[in-house]
Amino acid sequence: MGRIQLDHLTKRFGDTVAVEDVTLDIEDSEFLVLVGPSGCGKSTTLRMIAGLETTSEGNLYIDGDHMNYRVPQNRDIAMVFQDYALYPHMTVRENVRFGLEEEAGYTADEMDERVEEVAADLGIEALLDRKPGELSGGQQQRVALGRAIVRDPEAFLMDEPLANLDAKLRSQMRAELQNLQADLDVTTVYVTHNQTEAMTMGDRIAVLNDGSLQQVGEPLELYHEPANQFVAGFIGEPMMNFLRGRRSKAGFAGDFLEYPFDDRLADVVGDVDDLVIGIRPEAVDVRRDEDESAPLGDHEYRMTVTVTETHGDQNVVHLTHADAASDHDVLQAVTDGMHVVEAGESVVVTLDPERIHVFDGTGGDALCNRRLETERELTQV
Repeated sequence: MGRIQLDHLTKRFGDTVAVEDVTLDIEDSEFLVLVGPSGCGKSTTLRMIAGLETTSEGNLYIDGDHMNYRVPQNRDIAMVFQDYALYPHMTVRENVRFGLEEEAGYTADEMDERVEEVAADLGIEALLDRKPGELSGGQQQRVALGRAIVRDPEAFLMDEPLANLDAKLRSQMRAELQNLQADLDVTTVYVTHNQTEAMTMGDRIAVLNDGSLQQVGEPLELYHEPANQFVAGFIGEPMMNFLRGRRSKAGFAGDFLEYPFDDRLADVVGDVDDLVIGIRPEAVDVRRDEDESAPLGDHEYRMTVTVTETHGDQNVVHLTHADAASDHDVLQAVTDGMHVVEAGESVVVTLDPERIHVFDGTGGDALCNRRLETERELTQV
């Protein structure tokens, strides 16, 4: 069993707090992704699990055993690094076998058999007699994984293992890692700053910022029900739109628009004065302004297209408002690839109250989210 428990874990370097009071329960066989911006404490957290960093406060358990004072080789974990850490003078066979050299209970023949078995699983059996310098980045990645897998550990710890690969290979390796982890059924903790990797790979995601745990949940939960404005802005590409303003009699008054609240929003927001409205770009409805004299609905606004980014399957449309500075984008919208609007066009933008998020502008906590259940119902229509 490979259950990992972090109980109020803190790490200080002098006066600097790198990780602060993190409590996290990682289930056996779970693929958990630690994600956040550079310097948020995710790699330090991983290194504490591995035993490469001592904990300043709190406790760490693996499979129920207290690990604070155990050296890394006695924790039954395997780690894969960003730079692969392969020995250049050794062949692939020797690098993979190295993971078994310190393990008791293996004969030389059993080690060779295990190496051949893992190499076949990873599709690198033809590379066993080559040196790392003769391999591509993807092949080196597989060798590093092989060295970790060969020991059959309780848990895998991966520190941005795909960061050095090009975009196409990174996408391919994401799928391979997921399939491999599912086949091996091993608890995996994966560190990345790439929210796309986090969303596509993790059973659950733990978001860190400034050393503090912001939210833990399934990918769609974090996307549709963020706990705060930081999570809402970090998860999702393009990122969520944010409009800052104040509570008004009708609802929300921002720099460029007034947004009336329906009864649901008014009840949830209450009398909080400093507000931020958030809305995902794909939830912003854009249509051409066919009649500039026509009256607009309560949640409709006339805006001007500043830039259209064409991606083929979709377009990212940058929008500004007449009251905004000329170089200030008020919103981004995602439209269908066949729905092309040009820079300078006047459009009507609709912000559906059923799809907006509202945050406390002072502390950043979510006051109201677009419910995940409603999003699922919408996609099933």
